[in-house]
Amino acid sequence: MFREEQPETGDLIQGTLEMLVLKALLRGPLHGYAVAEWIHETSQQLLKVEEGALYPALHRLELRGFLESRWGLSENNRRAKYYELTAEGTKRLNAESQRWTRLSAAVAFVLQAS
Repeated sequence: MFREEQPETGDLIQGTLEMLVLKALLRGPLHGYAVAEWIHETSQQLLKVEEGALYPALHRLELRGFLESRWGLSENNRRAKYYELTAEGTKRLNAESQRWTRLSAAVAFVLQAS
């Protein structure tokens, strides 16, 4: 799914990729490569989204009605599919962000327990 730059770390929790994709698209329409680059740059180069995970995730999110897509030209004048959040996608991102915040706080509590 993700390839993390530090080999000693493992995969991210299932569903995290979709949440990060939705977050990237909150900024506006992007093509797949730009989504992956935004995640990589925003994570301070710690997360690298592999194509084999990204495009199926984009397709799943579109099928669920969280994204819409259209064809356009990329910065390199190449044909690219641009993805955009729907209202349902924004609701899903908000719900998943809240769930992630609760989950990560719970894990932090357990790790800090003596």
